[in-house]
Amino acid sequence: MQEKPLKKYRLDALERAISYQKDDALQQAWQIFHKELVKAKYAHNFFWLGVPIIQAPQDLQASQEIIWEVKPDLIIETGIAYGGSLVFSASMLAILEVCGEIEKGDVIGIDIDIRPHNRKAILAHPLSRKITMFEGSSIDDEIIARVREFAKAKERVFVCLDSNHTHEHVLAELRAYAPLVSIGSYIMVGDTGIAGSARGNNI
Repeated sequence: MQEKPLKKYRLDALERAISYQKDDALQQAWQIFHKELVKAKYAHNFFWLGVPIIQAPQDLQASQEIIWEVKPDLIIETGIAYGGSLVFSASMLAILEVCGEIEKGDVIGIDIDIRPHNRKAILAHPLSRKITMFEGSSIDDEIIARVREFAKAKERVFVCLDSNHTHEHVLAELRAYAPLVSIGSYIMVGDTGIAGSARGNNI
């Protein structure tokens, strides 16, 4: 695809996406769909390269677009669960390496409780060489210091926050990790769709 047609394609896609905000029927349909897919645990049905990943496919599609655009050589993730998201990020960085976009990519995963069977599965994966796991609270000063030290050698940093979803915890994570985000990169907060849900006002 030539540059001008590709540019037009991008602009058309952006205009369509913006128009959806004023499409009441589409917005209502999305709210119903989102409510039902949460009840059905829809995001718990998927695997990435053999590892369970608790993400909706549409979110993964958006994530790969961001990663390809930013071309980070470090992705920091809070919240590990089964490790599918770590493997997803590692695979994207491996693609960037193969394409000559970055020299060496690494993924940091942080979780307050990395269950032994999940750790074992992650370490057994072929992409584990790109993954470093820190066990502890993502807002603990020691963990933050270790992440900052790791990030010093990196040029472009992308951050994904997907651990404890209370207001206080996410705010503390933003304060801790936002300064590490490179100019032109992003800090992404997961599960914002649960805000204002029946789970409590502190979400």
